[in-house]
Amino acid sequence: MSAEIVYPPPTGKPLGTNRTFTTCAAIVIPILRAFTKRDWSGQENIPASGPAIVISNHVSYADVLFFAQFLYKSGRAPRFIGKRSVFEIPIIGRIILAAGQIPVDRESATASKALEHAVASLKAGHLVGIYPEGTLTRDENLWPMAAKTGAARLAILTENPIIPVAAWGVNKVLPRYGKRVHLLPRTMVTLRAGAPIDLSCWYGKADDQVALVEATAFVMAKLTSMVAEIRGESAPSVVFDPRTSDLPRTGNFKKKSK
Repeated sequence: MSAEIVYPPPTGKPLGTNRTFTTCAAIVIPILRAFTKRDWSGQENIPASGPAIVISNHVSYADVLFFAQFLYKSGRAPRFIGKRSVFEIPIIGRIILAAGQIPVDRESATASKALEHAVASLKAGHLVGIYPEGTLTRDENLWPMAAKTGAARLAILTENPIIPVAAWGVNKVLPRYGKRVHLLPRTMVTLRAGAPIDLSCWYGKADDQVALVEATAFVMAKLTSMVAEIRGESAPSVVFDPRTSDLPRTGNFKKKSK
C-alpha cells in the first residue's frame, strides 16, 4: 500500500501562494491587464478559505492564465490539474510544478495518482482547479462539450461542492489551436463565477459510473447555461461528444463529407 499523500495547509496572500506562484503572477498579470479588458463577476462565490473545487470551460490554450488571474485576484492561488505533457515543456514545466500544480497522465495506469494529489490538496484546504472537458472543446462553435467524470468524482469523493466559472473572450486572444496571439485591439475577457453546485445527492457513489456520468452532465449543464448567458446565445440542444465523433483530435474541424 502506498503512503498517504499529505500536503501542508495553504498560506500566504492570496491564500495558497508560494514564491514561484507570486513571481509568475507579478510578471504575467500586468501583461494580461495591458492587452485585455476584463468583465469579471461572481467573485463572492469563491470562498476566502477552506477546500473548494473550481471548474471552467476550455476554449483556448491561454484560458488557464486568465482563470488563474481571476482566482488569484479573488484571494486564492489555485492548484490546477493539468496534462503531463505541459509539465514536460522545458523550463515552463519546472515553473508550474514549483508553483504547486498537479500533473496527470491521462488514460494511463497512473492517472489515479493525480486524483490522490487533488484529494490531498483539498484535505489540506487548497483550492483545486479543473477543466472537466480534459482538453480544448472540439465543438465547432466552442460550446462546452461532454466532459470527463474526474471533477465530479473528486467532488463526490471529498464531499465538496463545485464552483463553476464560465469564460468567454480568451478564444479571441488566442484562438483554439492557434499559434498567433491577438493583442490589439484589446479584447474583452469575461469570467463569471456561479453559485456552488451541490452534488450531495451523489455522495457515496464515487465508484458508480452511472452516477458519475449523471453528476457530470448536471454540472456541465449549469456551466453551459452560464456560458450561454455570457454569449447572449442559446446553447445547442445536443452536446458534442468527442467519444462518438470522427473528427480529428486537433486542427481541421470541418465535418467529413459523406
